[in-house]
Formats: sequence, structure tokens, C-alpha cells
Amino acid sequence: MPVVVVESPAKAKKINGYLGSDYTVLASYGHVRDLPPKDGSVLPDDDFDMKWEIASDSKKHIKAIVDALKNDNELILATDPDREGEAISWHLTEALTAKKAIKKDTPVSRVVFNAITKTAVTDAMANPRQVDEPLVEAYLARRALDYLVGFNLSPVLWRKLPGAKSAGRVQSVCLRIIVEREMEIEAFRNQEYWTVKALLQSARGQTFEARLTTLAGKKLDKFDLGNETQAEMAVQAINSRDLVIKSVEAKPATRNPSPPFMTSTLQQEASRKFGMGAKQTMGVAQRLYEAGLITYMRTDGIDMAPEAVTGARDAIKSKFGDKYLPDQPRMYKNKAKNAQEAHECIRPTEMSVSTADAKIADADQRKLYDLIYKRTMASQMAAAKLERTAVDITSADEQVVLRANGQVMVFDGFIAVYEEGKDDSVVDDDDKRLPQLAEGEKAEKKSVDPEQHFTQPPPRYTEATLVKRMEELGIGRPSTYASIVTTIQDRGYVEKDKNRLIPQDKGRLVTAFLTNYFRKYIGYDFTADLENQLDEVSAGDADYKKVLGQFWRDFSAAIAETADLRITEVLEKINEVLEPHLFPPTEDGSDPRLCPNCGAGRLSMRTARSGGAFIGCSNYPECRYTRAFGPPNPEAELSAIPPEGKLLGTDDGDEIRIFKGRFGPYAQRGEVTEDNKKPPRQGVPEGWEPEEVTLDQALMLLSLPRELGPHPEDGVTVWANLGRYGPYLKHAESTSHRGGTNANLDSIDEVWTVGMNRAVQLLAEKVASRGQRGKAAVPVRELGEHPEAGGPVNIFDGKYGPYVKWEKINATIPDTIEPSELTMAQAVHLIDERAEKAGKKKPARKKTPAKKKAAKKKTA
Repeated sequence: MPVVVVESPAKAKKINGYLGSDYTVLASYGHVRDLPPKDGSVLPDDDFDMKWEIASDSKKHIKAIVDALKNDNELILATDPDREGEAISWHLTEALTAKKAIKKDTPVSRVVFNAITKTAVTDAMANPRQVDEPLVEAYLARRALDYLVGFNLSPVLWRKLPGAKSAGRVQSVCLRIIVEREMEIEAFRNQEYWTVKALLQSARGQTFEARLTTLAGKKLDKFDLGNETQAEMAVQAINSRDLVIKSVEAKPATRNPSPPFMTSTLQQEASRKFGMGAKQTMGVAQRLYEAGLITYMRTDGIDMAPEAVTGARDAIKSKFGDKYLPDQPRMYKNKAKNAQEAHECIRPTEMSVSTADAKIADADQRKLYDLIYKRTMASQMAAAKLERTAVDITSADEQVVLRANGQVMVFDGFIAVYEEGKDDSVVDDDDKRLPQLAEGEKAEKKSVDPEQHFTQPPPRYTEATLVKRMEELGIGRPSTYASIVTTIQDRGYVEKDKNRLIPQDKGRLVTAFLTNYFRKYIGYDFTADLENQLDEVSAGDADYKKVLGQFWRDFSAAIAETADLRITEVLEKINEVLEPHLFPPTEDGSDPRLCPNCGAGRLSMRTARSGGAFIGCSNYPECRYTRAFGPPNPEAELSAIPPEGKLLGTDDGDEIRIFKGRFGPYAQRGEVTEDNKKPPRQGVPEGWEPEEVTLDQALMLLSLPRELGPHPEDGVTVWANLGRYGPYLKHAESTSHRGGTNANLDSIDEVWTVGMNRAVQLLAEKVASRGQRGKAAVPVRELGEHPEAGGPVNIFDGKYGPYVKWEKINATIPDTIEPSELTMAQAVHLIDERAEKAGKKKPARKKTPAKKKAAKKKTA
């Protein structure tokens, strides 16, 4: 009975169902070995020897396979059909050989299937092969490269750029793409332009819109109408003339469907249509694959298996009819750079199974399956047929020409099922439908209006457009996109806001540093060329150790050159690199780096221990001027809190100011003097914008703590105040007294409005809750002794609903079961499930004491 190893338990269960009891199917739970995250795991001086280590949580999975091979001396490796899957099979072979589970007479084979269906699995089992060594070598080269960059470049970052985190080989290039786009946006200066639209009426009384294209006999370019005056003159020129239809030109057009999904296009479309990130998309697709509903989801291929094409055409014919079916099947050319890593497209395993037929319970899986199903179906459907019409309307002297565009859908074709989304789409006038118009007929003017526009900066990247850009540049591969985009967010280099990727201070600084000192290694062409070399390795056309050797020779030299760099030197260099961005020229021609606070110091970029960056004065600590990292923002600086505090006004002769302190913003009465080293202060509560605090609000804060009066029961004072954890009441002789009772208030406003009655009630509730804290909960129902392990099994009513308890195991009772009707058998099942999830031992059967054997009588 051969032992079959796959990655996940879900996959193992599915395949075991197909293979039956003649096979033992086990899961490796992903990679079983990895490079330890420490120096010496890759040894360039020892022919790039790599020291692998079995992960602690993988040891039990390896042991299960070892134990199974003791009884079944045949191993079949059925991991995923890509480079990572090949690597897992290789790691398993190496680890099991080291443990002597694989002997000289142990048959070891590798099988691959693109879908977890009975046909695909049984066909694969009938056609085994050996582990693909070139594919494994490509994996080894990639892991070595990533390790050498990470473990040699990251320490340079830590030493030279305080607060910076690790730098990855491909992640740094991806980060550069995002940062450079942001700098494009910040450097962008919009330009005004105007257009003129006219609402016209045909001879049949139907209205339509037209846009001015020619004025004074000259064809208008985008910026020819640069201001309102020019636009108004154009309006007058139209209004002063009669218009007629000069030409009506209708042309047929077709739109072909998009090819079926590969990894990158699936990630892009899921992001556009559902807002799913790349990581989420791949996780959902993984579960659909393991359920046998779709083919393998990490692929750069767009071709479909012949049987899938036939299945799609049959489904189209039965659902839509012959006219939606092209005469010949559509064939899509595979654009993969390396055929060994190219697989079939992502498609449903059975085209006859629609989304409704699949009966998928999970909402995300259902949405993604529906997307894949429709895209696959549409890819084999007939083209959409359109009729595009262009109408020119002109004056008699032809000094004014307007154009109206429109289109009509003659036959929807594939659009009946699916239409691909667009990134940063705009309204297209060509999509409008025009009324029936004839040459020579008059066009009556209903209204003529100028419209002001401004050029727009390039949009920030979404995960979808970023993946598309990486694909265009040849950076990364399908299996790496999701992890790359996730990593730069996890490190705090990039944040996602409304689905847009925004570089943070840390990301900008890392990019500036790497661009200046390691420009070659985050170059787009260099990274893409390295990917091509790795593809050649996986195709068996290049030696992976030669690729590593060539890279390491130059990279190690670049690392050595940074050894003597001082932090101040690095920061000044980054200041120079980012100067056009941080210190743009001023309108009056003055020095943009001159401190506006003291008028003597120079502004420069500085870093904080937290890894953030800011602009500060060189005269620190005499001058404490700071501003946010980035270009100066006059509006923000006007409302910002300066180092000397923002003056709100005076009260009883004291200046009232708002400061930004080490522990947050605060209001202060008066100045710090020799006689008054600690003037009255009060922190600005969370939720209040410190820049927007008014004088009245500051005085309210400085009036705290507020004395409500003596408690009616013991005469001890009750106070209302703002603390570190929000608004609260205190029942003590003073607010600085460590004893007494504290009770939280619901809102900040209650600090100034709560009365004594409400305060007494809240304090009493707090005292009562303390008394209850130490008491044991009382069961609402006792079920009796556990039938196997002994000990009481009881039902309690908890904070989050009813639960059943046995010893230290608490198991939630589902909403579908009434606690009053819960049986002991159901309770034991819930307890066992909870114990298994928590990694605890299930209740064991009680051992009954063995009966003493009767002593044998001695015979004479």
C-alpha cells in the first residue's frame, strides 16, 4: 500500500477518497524544511552550500510519514505542480533519506495533476516521473539569492538608517515602484483647460450632446482653451452661428473576450470587482482548488485543455444557443517565459458545474468561483458586435465644428456573461447612444456650456495595478506576487487606504537609501534579467551556482563599500537625493532650507528611533522647529502646533497654549519659570484634534479634576477627571490618592456634566462587581458525571452565551441547540471538539481497578 504525500490535510482527504484504501495519503503541511534565520545558512565560500533545518511543527508530520513507510515501502510525492511543489517533494526526499525512512529499495516517484478530480488524479498516478532537478535548482537559487540579500543588506540598513527594517530582493523593487509613483504625484502640477459642450436637437426633436473640436478653422488641442475667457469666446462663436449636420459616419466594430485567468489577472480582477487583496484572493482560490472545483491557481498560462474547451462550448450552446458559439474554438497563446513553470489557465474543473450547481457555502469562495466560471465561459464565446457612429456638426463658414460620438450594441456576444473590469476608468462619451441623424439637416442649439477641467496626477497603485506593473516589468512570478505585496505592508513600508497603496516614511527612506547605494540591485532591468536567468535554470539551460556566483561577487563588493559610511553622511546624502521633494524652490526665491522659526538654522531630514522621519532645524535644541516628512504644506503649518506651543488666548493674565509633548498633546496655563517649573497642565483627550482645540475647550480641560462633592454615605470626596484610559470617577480624599474607588464614565462630556446621583450609582456598581469577581459561577444546569472520564459536566451562562464545562474545557453551545435540551452525548461531543481545537487531550476513559486474582492453592 504506497504512501502518497501532499501538502494539506484537505487535499489529502480529497485524494484519499479518489484513491481508496489501497493507498495511505498523508499531508506534509507545506514546507518541511527551511533555512534557519541566522548567519551561515548559505555559505558562498563553500560552493553555496545550504544548511536546512526541519521546522519544529513539521517534525510530527515527518514522523507520521516515516512510520507509514515502515509498513509500506513505496513513496509517491504528489505536491503542487509548480516550483514550490517540486521543492517540497525534494525536501521530503532529503529529510526522509536522512532519517533512513527511504532505503535503497524504496521506490520513490513524483506525480503531478492540475486539478483535484478523480480523472486527473488517477491519470497522474498512471504516469509517474522523478523529481525535476532543474526546477529544484531554480528554487535553490531563488532561496539563496533572497537569503544573501536579506541577511547582508538588512544589517546595513539597521546600522546606517535607524528604525529601518529588513530589505528583500524583490520586495525592495516593488517598494521602489510605489515610492516613485508617489513622488510623481507630489511633483505633479495641474494645468487648467476648458472644453465646450452643446446640447443640440435634431429635426425629429431628439436631443444629443456634441463637443467643440474646431474653432476659427483650427482643430483644437487639449490646452488651446486655457482659461474662462477663451472658453466664453468659443461659446459666443457657436451661439452666433447656425449649425447643420455635415457628416454621419457609422462603422462596425467587434470586441473579443479576454483570455481565461492566470494568477496575475485573477488577482487584478478580484481586486477590481470585490476589493480582495492578492493574499486573500490566493487563499480563497487555494480552498476552491483543494475542494476540486478549479484547476491549480498558481500559473502563468492561459491555454485550456481540449476537454475543457469542449465542455465550455457545450455549456455555451445549451445555455445561450448557436449564435453565441464561434465557428472554431478560441485558442489563446501561452505567454509564459518558461514552459516548465507554465500550466493550464485557472478554470472550473467541470464547465457543466455552474455557481449554483457548485453549492458553495462560503461567500468569498462563491464569488471567486463565479468570477472564474464566467471568465472561462466568456473566453470561448462569440465576439460582441458594435456600431460606432461619429457625427460632425458645422457652421456654414466651417469656422466652428462640433463632434458627437456614440455606439450601439448590435450583438452582445460574450458580454452577455462577463465583461472585464477597468483600472481607474473614466466616463467614455463613445458609449452614448445617438438619435437618428441625417446629413444636411439643421441642429438646433438648446444650450452651449463651457466646462473647466484640470489635469490629474497619475493614480496611486492598487494591488491589482501593482501586480500588473510588476508583470509588465518582468519582476517576480505568479507564486510570489501575493507574498511580495503583503510583506511590504507588514513591514510598515506601505499602507493601504481605500484600496490604494501609500508609501510611508520608512518606505521612502529605505528606497532613497537603496537607490543611492544599491541602485543596481533594485533596478527594474537587473531584477527582470535575474528572473530570466532563474527561468533558464529551471529549463535546464543554466547552472544555478554560476548564477549565484556572478551575483554574489558584485553584491558582496557593494556591501563592503558601505562599511565606512557614517549615519550623518547617509542622512545628508538622502537629503540631497530627496531635496527637490522635501525642499522645493520657494516663490520668493529664498533658501527653502532656511528654518522659518529661528531664521538661522538649516532644515534637514532626521530620523526617529521609531523609524519615522521628520524635518528638523540644525539649531536643535535651541530651536525645536519640526514639520512632517515631505514637502512643506503651508496650510497644515498654519494650523500646526509649533515647538513653542500654539497660543489660544489669555485667562486671568495667563497665556493658554497647546503643546505637543512626549506623551501626547496637552493644554498648559502660563509659562515655565524658575518659580513655576510645573504650571497647570491637562492632556488633550483622544478624539480631540489638538490643532483644533479652542480657548474655551482648553479652559475646560485645565479646570479638571472636577469636584462633585462629598459622598452621601461616608463624606469622602467624589471627583470627575480625565485619565490615561479615558474619563473616570474617583472616590477618594484627593485625585492623587492611590486608594479609593475608580469607575469609568461613558463619554468625555460626562466629566463636566455627571451629577452626584449618577456618580454614586456607578461607584456602587464598581464595588459590587469587585465582590462578584472572586465568586465561583453557578451552573444553570447540571448534566452529571462525564460518562468516560468522570468529573461533573455543567452548563453555564457566560458573557458570550451559554457553554458547557468539564474540568478546564469550556465549549460554546451552538445557537441551534437549546441549553435546556442539551444531552450528555451532545455535551461530550462539544467538549471533545473543543479539546481537539485547543490542542488538549480528549477526556480519557476512566481506568477501572483490576480485579485481584485469587491465590492458587498449593498442592501437596
